[in-house]
Formats: sequence, structure tokens, C-alpha cells
Amino acid sequence: MRNVDVAVVGLGLSGSATAWAAVRRGHSVAGFEAQAAGHRRGSSHGRSRIFRRAYLDPLYVELTGRAGPLWERLAAEAGQPLLDRVGGVDHGPGREPERMAALLREHGVSVELLDQAEAARRWPGIRFSGPVVHDPSGGVIDPEASMAAMVRLAATGGAEMAYETPVHGLEPADDGVRFQAGGETWHARTLVVAAGGWAGPLLDGLVPLPPLTVTQQQVFYFDRREPGPWPTIVHGASPESLEMYALPEGPLLKVGEHVNGTVTTADDRDFTVDLQARERALAYVREWLPGLDPALRSETTCLYTWAPGEDFILDRSGPIVVCSPCSGHGAKFAPLVGELVTDLVEGDAPIARFALTPPDSSQTSSSSRTW
Repeated sequence: MRNVDVAVVGLGLSGSATAWAAVRRGHSVAGFEAQAAGHRRGSSHGRSRIFRRAYLDPLYVELTGRAGPLWERLAAEAGQPLLDRVGGVDHGPGREPERMAALLREHGVSVELLDQAEAARRWPGIRFSGPVVHDPSGGVIDPEASMAAMVRLAATGGAEMAYETPVHGLEPADDGVRFQAGGETWHARTLVVAAGGWAGPLLDGLVPLPPLTVTQQQVFYFDRREPGPWPTIVHGASPESLEMYALPEGPLLKVGEHVNGTVTTADDRDFTVDLQARERALAYVREWLPGLDPALRSETTCLYTWAPGEDFILDRSGPIVVCSPCSGHGAKFAPLVGELVTDLVEGDAPIARFALTPPDSSQTSSSSRTW
């Protein structure tokens, strides 16, 4: 039997970050990924995710402040840039710009609250209809490069990292978890499940999870009419409307919706782009992003795993740690998630709202929207 302190199931952003953090703290680690390296079946693939401090929820503003320096540390240890701080803008009544700016300033974030004319002068490729929050610390993360860097650093620190190696036959006991992987029997004192959309089926009957909903999302890519820098964008045209986001990815701009995915499972998704979502994206670009060529350049799909209230699930049940920083906004926290999960491995209590049995909704954000 192979024995380790920590076994990590799933080597997306969160699992890779956990392996990196646990190795740095002196634990023996083995990481397992059922798919090939760089696969596109989950939630972490691609070359761009938004990093931002701009939330309407104080908890996430505080956590982004802790995540930012860890991204810089990762880039320094990896010897490559992983977070491009192009800045970020939030606008529209659904983003409550005045309240957002005040909250960010309370947390020491040096944001600007711009009027519509000044924002249009700075970013003529974007149409605005009111005040705009500009966060210069926002930017774009490269998830594929980040995962590769964290896996490499974990392996350099002594972790065994295996791809195309499904984990099955989980047997929790008082002293840890026994399981099968790669034709061998393993025993881990703590098993971390960071399996994204596969977490529910893997833990069924072992850990009482809150309701998790897996959806297939779609993103769309457009050419810029003129070269030059673009910030990341989060736009809520009204409190009731879909929230749209956009961010630069190389010479293109990536555009998507935060909601409205098709409910599916990680194994049964069809990878087919929803035609209505495509039409909404095209209409959005025509109306709000005049700096883009509205002819669609390309499109793809990915998975979200939604938890109640759009919060994360980071908690321990016996020898199993559930690591699901989900609901479509977890990528920016990846290196911090690795630290928080390793805290759980070492016996710390979870952040209350991330517990398997969280506090009631009266203790969460007054906005009712974490994103």
C-alpha cells in the first residue's frame, strides 16, 4: 500500500494549488487527475480568467486581497508572468457602482469612480450608461499556465502527480482514506476532493453535500477593431438583467454570461453551444462593445458547478476535505484556495460560509449576489 499525508483528486486550478501549498508546508502529497493534462472537459481550461477585487460582498473583497500576493508569489517561483494587471471596470445599475466603490475603498482598494464621459474617453471601445468603477489592480489570469506551474512546483517539492489516473473505491476510516488509483492501493491521512463537476458523484454516500448544480456555459470570442489595451469588464445593465463579462485573451476579446447555462453533468455534457446564448452575446457586443468586430470569431463551452448562494464549499468531513470553489467565480482565488484547503488538512475550522452546513442566509451578503 502506498501512503501519503495528502492525496488530491482533481488537478484543475484548485487541486493544483492545494498540491503546491501542501508540499510547501512539508506534507507528502500525491495528486491524481482522471483526464490528460490540459484537457478541456472541466472548468479550468483556457488561457484567460478575470482577477478582480470588485465584489459587492465584503467576504470576497477581503479574500481577493489575500489572493493577489499569492499570485505574485506563484509567478515569481515559476519564473513566468501569470497575472496581467490590465485593470478592470464594473458598470451598470446591477453592479451598484457607488456602493461597490465605497466598499472597495473601505478595504483599502485604490479604485476610481468615473463618470460616463471620462470612462468613454479612456475606453472608447466600450459603451457606458452611468458611473463606472475602475480597479487598476484587476487583470487576467492564464489558468493553463498557472496549473502547469503549480503542478511543476509541487512535483519539484516531492509530490507525485499523475494524469489519466482516475481514483475509485474510496474507503474512509478513522485513520484516513483508502482508495485505488493507477493499479495500486493508496492510503492518505487526508483526501482532498477537488474534482469540480465530478465531485458530487465521487462523494455520493460518503459526504453530505449541499445541492450542487452543474451547467454547461459558453463563451464567445471577437476581434478588436483597433489594437490597444482593454480592461476586464463586468456589466449589469439592470438589477434584474444578466450579468455579462468580457476580458482580453491575446488579440481577441472573450465575452460571456455569468448565468443561463444548460443544466447537465460532467460526464453527459454535449459541448454544443446554445444558440440563444450565442444570439445574446452577439446582441450584447453590437450594443455595448462598439470597439469589437461583431462577427463571431470562435466559441467554446466549459462547466460551472453552482453551490447555494454562489458561495464556495471548503470544508472537512472526517478524513475528506471537499474543495469546491465554484459558482463560476473561483479561478481568481486559486492559490489562496490551496492555502485554505491546507489549513483544513491541518485541522483548522472552515470559513463559516464555506462550511458544508453554512450559516443561514441572514449572515451572508446583503446584496444576495456574491459575484
